[in-house]
Amino acid sequence: MTTRTELLERAPYAVLPRRGRRVLCAVSGGLDSMCLLHMLDAWCRERGAELAAAHFNHGLRGRLADRDEAFVRDVCARWGVPLTVGRGDAGEYAGREGLSIEEAARNLRYAFLRRAAAEGGCERIYTAHHADDNAETVLLNLIRGTGLRGLTGMDWQREGVCRPLLGATREELEAYAARWEVPHIEDETNADPEAAARNLLRLQVMPLLRELNPRAVEHISGTAQRLRGVDRTLEADAAERTAHVEVQRGRVTLSADALLGAPEAVRPRMLLRLFDLLGVGRRDIGAVHLEAILDLTRRTAWGKEGRLSLPHGVTARYCRRWLILETRPQLLTEVQLVPGRPLRWGDYTLTLLDGPGEGDGISFFWQGRPGQSPVVTVAPCPPGERLTLPGSRGARSVKRLCLDRHISLAERDRLPAIYAGGRLAAVWRLGVDTAFAPEGGGPCRFIKIEKTEKQIEEDGHDAQ
Repeated sequence: MTTRTELLERAPYAVLPRRGRRVLCAVSGGLDSMCLLHMLDAWCRERGAELAAAHFNHGLRGRLADRDEAFVRDVCARWGVPLTVGRGDAGEYAGREGLSIEEAARNLRYAFLRRAAAEGGCERIYTAHHADDNAETVLLNLIRGTGLRGLTGMDWQREGVCRPLLGATREELEAYAARWEVPHIEDETNADPEAAARNLLRLQVMPLLRELNPRAVEHISGTAQRLRGVDRTLEADAAERTAHVEVQRGRVTLSADALLGAPEAVRPRMLLRLFDLLGVGRRDIGAVHLEAILDLTRRTAWGKEGRLSLPHGVTARYCRRWLILETRPQLLTEVQLVPGRPLRWGDYTLTLLDGPGEGDGISFFWQGRPGQSPVVTVAPCPPGERLTLPGSRGARSVKRLCLDRHISLAERDRLPAIYAGGRLAAVWRLGVDTAFAPEGGGPCRFIKIEKTEKQIEEDGHDAQ
């Protein structure tokens, strides 16, 4: 090794500090982070960038934590690197939030780093994760149970956090520290295999893997990098296939044809994107939830509605080949209309009659077997359902027909949709599908539709 920046230069150039920009290096005082600080100091001085450091005291190791903080302060002062120090109580935070100590410490640390970067005008945060850390992460995810994403390990850069040492091994960093006499201190808990699962893996499992193959770390990290490319391709495919889903406040709608027409490996990612579009994110959404949603689409019979409760107060509904994820309650469901019996449904009262009736309503031709009428139901209409109206050039979606008639989303969701024998026959205020148009004097049924008094009052207030 001939230069202080040689290990850094293994990282993609776009990850490294740019001329004229200010960056923040996370420093614990251990060998890895002190090596990174030493390298970044040289890189920034040579290329006209600015370097700052940040240290977080988790409040977990008493005087030893204070010793680490004092050490980092001293070294940064001697090297002329501006330092920001933060403090927190990871133990108290873990108990309050129901987290492990490790997860609590990480959450507090990254929250501090992001604040320090923002306050210091730093465009990026640099951490000293290296190839061994990456291999350990992949193995931990594997034994805990993970999908493809968990096997991709760490990325060079994500959400403003850069890891330029992923191409360097722990052994190489130890050699660097010896070569350049980089000062550092050791966290005593790192030598205790019982302190954390990662310690056990690093101290006992990884040495055995190196006995099987001295390049085990390189191979695991290399595989993770290749899988990362596969993961990005699948994610891009899922994004393209969900680019035009119906998105409302508190609700997203996807057709089963779009979902089931995608490759099997892409379907779970499409579902995850629905959670993103819904605004609740992917946290706590596991493989068991995604499989349950897919199973809902497979086992729900035609003309029926299936429901599933999910984390974050989300309900999945599947009806007539439409999957709907929503956080707001859906009070309107599919109900069968019984001849001569008025039905209160949402903002309307509907009465099914055997022949033409008086007042506002819908007349439609029924296509049952001789002497047998099809089941007639009223239900909310998914926006992607299609109607072919008389005089039109073809079928159009309910969404488009409502837009053409200036019907709002809230109004659209309350419109009664009439199904005959499981097929969409008509939607109130839009019209009757040509397949059910009452022409030629055949058997015809009429649904009388009346607005409730409450709805009439609301419409009157809207008009004012």
